Amino acid sequence: MSFEKNILLPVFYLLSTYLFCQKTSIDSLKTTNLKEIILTATRTPRGLSSIPLPATLINKKQIKDLGAVRLDEILIEQTGINIVSDESGFEGLQMQGISSDYIHILIDGVPLIGRRAGNFDLSRMAIGNIKQIEIVKGPSSSLFGSEALGGVINIITDEPKTKKLSGNFSYRFGSFNQQDINTNIKQNLGKSKFNFFFNRLSSDGYQVESETDPRTFYPFKNYTLHGKISNDFSNKLKGLLSFRFYDNEQLSELVFNEEDFEGETQENDMNIHLKFDQSVSKNFEIDYELYFTSYNANELIQSVLSENILNDNFFNQKLLRPEIRGNLKLKSKSNFSGGIGYQYEELSRTFFDNNVNFASQYFFIQGDFYLADKMNLIVGSRFDNHSEYKSQLSPKLAFYYKANKSMAIKGSVGFGFKSPAFRQLYFNFTNSSVGYTVLGYNVALEKLDELIDQNQIQDVVIPRNELISSLDAENSVGYNLGISIDEPKWKLDLNFYRNDIKNLIDTRIIARKKNGQNVFSYVNFDEIFTTGLELNFSQIITENFNITAGYQLLYAFDKDKIKQINNGEIYARENSSNKTIELSNKDYFGLVNRSRHLGNLKFFYSFTKSKLKVNLRFIYRSKYAEFDTNGNGLVDSYDTSFINGYVTTNISAIKDLSKKFDFQLGVSNNLIDYTDANTPKIPGALGFLKLTYKT
Repeated sequence: MSFEKNILLPVFYLLSTYLFCQKTSIDSLKTTNLKEIILTATRTPRGLSSIPLPATLINKKQIKDLGAVRLDEILIEQTGINIVSDESGFEGLQMQGISSDYIHILIDGVPLIGRRAGNFDLSRMAIGNIKQIEIVKGPSSSLFGSEALGGVINIITDEPKTKKLSGNFSYRFGSFNQQDINTNIKQNLGKSKFNFFFNRLSSDGYQVESETDPRTFYPFKNYTLHGKISNDFSNKLKGLLSFRFYDNEQLSELVFNEEDFEGETQENDMNIHLKFDQSVSKNFEIDYELYFTSYNANELIQSVLSENILNDNFFNQKLLRPEIRGNLKLKSKSNFSGGIGYQYEELSRTFFDNNVNFASQYFFIQGDFYLADKMNLIVGSRFDNHSEYKSQLSPKLAFYYKANKSMAIKGSVGFGFKSPAFRQLYFNFTNSSVGYTVLGYNVALEKLDELIDQNQIQDVVIPRNELISSLDAENSVGYNLGISIDEPKWKLDLNFYRNDIKNLIDTRIIARKKNGQNVFSYVNFDEIFTTGLELNFSQIITENFNITAGYQLLYAFDKDKIKQINNGEIYARENSSNKTIELSNKDYFGLVNRSRHLGNLKFFYSFTKSKLKVNLRFIYRSKYAEFDTNGNGLVDSYDTSFINGYVTTNISAIKDLSKKFDFQLGVSNNLIDYTDANTPKIPGALGFLKLTYKT
């Protein structure tokens, strides 16, 4: 990277922001301990401690103390959450053992799109303007519909509070020439507010082992621009316009068949959110919302010396959603809320014959009742009518009981669903080098007949009528039961969970080709469950020293595999003796890429005199298996793809240099420099320095 980009760009930003901010004065604000408010769990403001669902709130101070630059770095340190790679190499979120496909990602309450192989890339999300991150675990389709089968993560962005023009600028430099630049300018003018945020992140990439070629992670640079403008038109009408734009460019190089290739991937996403809040009366409010988002990605990999093209792929997705919501406040803090909306989504991509689209209409209703001073009950349901699958009804019931001053009991049962993805319905892909074919369910019969006419099919292995009826949405029932104890010096949250998921969509062979390869399509057949417990504990040791700890126990199994094991139908070959052994239940490890144990331990100490804050965190993941190696269709104790458990140690320190400047240094993602060739997403120790100027 050139001297101009390395040095002059950050210096220019620092100088311009400094000169701009000199025109403003510091607002003297008293620090107050505000009650933590969460919006996502009920779509109405509620105190976090009174939510009858397993929910987590990560506030702005916690985000700053972690020294992170992207959303995935924050979430991986939360109890019961893991970031894992699938067989395609894409990373995604895993929560309560449920994969990324089933976790709904929102920003300011509206959905983000652009999932590659079902995974949402959390590293697309800059964190410099985030006010708080809200996590709700368990089925949430009663409020959010498809993709909320396993839970919801809502990113709430910042809003200005002071009447003086204020802002901040930060520059962070880290290992592998990682540079992160943030500029944020905001002001509250009374009836009007605005907030503008800019981020630039770049890196030279890295290699897990110095002799590895090509690189584990390639050089990239990306930009994020986010703006929010709001206005109070009257005492009864408020408006908000929000926009966000993200652009990323990443280089790549590889060797294929002894030929050198170079490539570039470009992606961008854009969001526009228009919202009006109307206060019809003292107790009744209506929200009108219009939201549009698009995501585009293009990849071109071609030979360095010839005109050979290895990959030339594109992925273009759009979503439009108008929605109207109402909230009626009743006596004794109870309220009714509901809404109606329409969603239109379209996708064009490589391996689709045509542009495809989905349309759906939905409405939801929820009652939030206080039956007594100690008892809160939430009852709700949502109905979705979709153009490509059967209508879905998603009810939910949750309760919260305040047993005494410090202890509360809460529980919930909810239904969730996940609509078939575009690729599962319309994919048309043939691997040119190997020769296998993958067909989406809705085009499988037509494309199979074309292959038959081309004399490519040896035999069809399923009845044709199995490709005529529609593919069903995946659905689940989730149960959570927890206890919370909140004492002045310590706090404990314990939650038991179970998720039963059926109609899982997976591939199956529908025909055999004359070249010896297979034709695959999709089908509903799997039933799985995830169950276990989550524990969160925090202790205030002194005024300056506190400790938090978290732990998840997870069991994740395929019900059909358990039945086959009990019937004596599954075998494995023992490596040492080469004997074939009938498996028992104790040999069945569970679903791939799931660890039985996840844990975190965090220490925070503040040195009052020196104005230094130190944050030390340990993140543990127990062993897991990447895939089935012995061909019996499940992961068992005789497989050889297990990755041993490991601990990563992260540390950061913040020093307040003055009222306007603070300095942060640390090692994120691996103080002890743990690396493993089998876990390439862990690059070893990453050091960083960060300087922040604020007004």
